[in-house]
Amino acid sequence: MQADTARYLASRLVTTALIIVGAMVLLFTLSSLVPGDPAAILLGPQATPEYSKRMISEMGLDQPLHIRLWRFFSSVASGNLGIDIVSGRSVASMIAAVMPYTVILTFSAILLAVVTGIPLGIYAATHRGTVMDNLLAFVSVAFIAVPGFVIAIFLLLIFAIWLDWLPVLGTSRTGDWLDEFKRMILPTVALALGWVGFIARLVRTSMLEVMGEHYIRTSRAYGLSERLITYKYALKNACIPTITILGLGVGRLLGGAVLIEIVFARPGLGRLIYGAISERNYPVVQGAVLVVVVIFVLVNLVVDLSYSAIDPRIRHGSGGSGSGH
Repeated sequence: MQADTARYLASRLVTTALIIVGAMVLLFTLSSLVPGDPAAILLGPQATPEYSKRMISEMGLDQPLHIRLWRFFSSVASGNLGIDIVSGRSVASMIAAVMPYTVILTFSAILLAVVTGIPLGIYAATHRGTVMDNLLAFVSVAFIAVPGFVIAIFLLLIFAIWLDWLPVLGTSRTGDWLDEFKRMILPTVALALGWVGFIARLVRTSMLEVMGEHYIRTSRAYGLSERLITYKYALKNACIPTITILGLGVGRLLGGAVLIEIVFARPGLGRLIYGAISERNYPVVQGAVLVVVVIFVLVNLVVDLSYSAIDPRIRHGSGGSGSGH
């Protein structure tokens, strides 16, 4: 069993490394194909050809593609994500400055989605066919269908402008934790609502499937309480698909945070990437997107390992098939 676990772990680590390398190549290629002259955008319409040529040389854009790719890999391997061509600051330091805002927002949304979606899914499964079940189904589908930025705008209009219950934009500038908490409420809810509905529907479907299994019927036959059967035996297996989806959800939420940060004027990776793209600031775009990719891949690795710990059949099955992604 230990050998199987070691092989499974090794296969997942190799796969993770290959995915990161592939993502780096794809990221570099796509950023190189983006139309527009970054030197002209940075220097403005009054820039002379000499200044433009010098800027392009300083950015290394006059080098062949394979040399630029090798330099990109070498820099990343040494922990250097490049220099911001606008401010001259280290890209790594710029990312480090805004990363906490995006990470806190993303994982706050995940936590809210889990603590809300799972109980709603359990309730819907244990009250199948009732009015509340149908109502929860309608609300869940509505949350899934409406884009996060639309929800964000409505939340701003209702709770920040019309009712004036919560701060409107930005982050706390006074270091007041209560003020920062209030400013986090609307962005977190806007980012999480779609996943609340998705998790609720997924848990409901999984619970209904598990509740029909033979061992559940056997437990009932032995006289175990319905509460014990639901929360001790059925819920564990029903949550396995949810764990896998949450790994994918981190990437989706990181992507959704881009628009949410723009709507609420919050600092974060989303606004950093958006500004860098508009300026054709390649080092910042490459560094920030690479960090997002690495976070996404590593979270999925952790989810795969957690998934295999809950259901050992995965690592004893078809080798590196993982969680069936």
